[in-house]
Amino acid sequence: MRHSTPAQTRARQRHWGRDLAEVAALFTAMAAADFVADLVNHGPDGGVLLATSSLGLLGAAGFHTWWTRRHSHAPPGPPETAPAGTETTLWRLRTTLRDTPGSLGEVCTALAGSRVDIVTLQTHPLADGTVDEFLLRAPAALPAAALALTVADAGGADTWLERADAHDLVDAPTRMLALATRTALDPAELPLALRELFGRCTISSTPATPGGAAGSARDDAAEEPGVQESPRPTVMRLRDPSGGTIVVRRDHLPFTPTEFARARALVELDARLGVRMPARRDVLTLPEGNEITVRRAGSDDHAAALAMHDRCSPATLSSRYHGPVGDADRYLAHLLSPRFGRTLAVETASGRLVALGHLLWDGDENEVALIVEDDWQRRGIGAALLRRLVELAAEAGRDSVYAVTRSSNTAMVATMRELDLPLDYQLEDGTLVITAALPSASGTGPAPAALPWVTGPRR
Repeated sequence: MRHSTPAQTRARQRHWGRDLAEVAALFTAMAAADFVADLVNHGPDGGVLLATSSLGLLGAAGFHTWWTRRHSHAPPGPPETAPAGTETTLWRLRTTLRDTPGSLGEVCTALAGSRVDIVTLQTHPLADGTVDEFLLRAPAALPAAALALTVADAGGADTWLERADAHDLVDAPTRMLALATRTALDPAELPLALRELFGRCTISSTPATPGGAAGSARDDAAEEPGVQESPRPTVMRLRDPSGGTIVVRRDHLPFTPTEFARARALVELDARLGVRMPARRDVLTLPEGNEITVRRAGSDDHAAALAMHDRCSPATLSSRYHGPVGDADRYLAHLLSPRFGRTLAVETASGRLVALGHLLWDGDENEVALIVEDDWQRRGIGAALLRRLVELAAEAGRDSVYAVTRSSNTAMVATMRELDLPLDYQLEDGTLVITAALPSASGTGPAPAALPWVTGPRR
């Protein structure tokens, strides 16, 4: 059975209307021709009248041809575009709207009136409304404050705005799948995945209390049914499957139940996959000809790391841990946990662990630290470890790393200088902090700071 679309119905209506007009024109032409024939046969100047009529008909035919080509058969003109040279800016905008018909339409209409294009839209349902997150492409000449006020005047409340980049053009499902893949391949990716999921935030891990057992993410969900019920909605607490708690803080932007559910899904995935470690192993040849293996280290290497500590001199341990030598062993469990960063181990051909390199997530900063067993120092192992740690930091999207050492530790200073990166030195009370600036992974430089809240009325 055939069904007619609205477009086909309108086409048939135009077709019958045109046929009726042509029939009417034909009868009119016949009547006019009969009238002209009577004038030619019975009028005094029939020849002149006939010639004048012919010229008139030719002129009318020419005008009809020109008009038809211009309005019916001429190709469409180029679409309207923004004036040449007009620049645009990407923005991420989040606002709260009443969950009523037309509230979102008012915001979209207001944005269109300011020539702002809505690239993507995500909706986070709440109990008494919705949080709508937009990715906008706005004229560069449009101030951020004017954009926020436009949304507020259209009914948006608690409007929040920040600059976006090309990475934000990825839709939410694709981003979640990519983050889940990274988390499945490497447990150390969970804090980084949470950071990328929520944007500008701070991730910290709190170790489990003595005697406490690591709970599952599902148990944590039962204890904390929703972040919105917390007196601090900008803080999210998640049970770490490996023990302790993962705390996510984001200033000025409360977490929604949708965001909490996404974070909990990543944590549950990590818990179900259990202990795992990337199998990549890099074999390097030292200048003297010995081969060493550089690989990822984890909690399973705790005993081997303790044995290496026993073979290290007090001076080596003190230079690495900046404290009493007897406390060095206490840091190993923290350093080997994937929640606090990434650790690389160096093994000899016989499988003996002789060096460790740590990349530690310190809020928005990233610390690198090295320890090499005394008998294996000054063979290029520290430089190889440091270069690999810097690569890991760059892959994670970090823009700098820093090392804390004593001002007398010339070996560490020389190793940092071998990176061929811009370095900054800060010296205080004999402690030297060396910061290396990493090349931007996106080539766009550091992201601008987020703008503060702009509060508008609810409508």
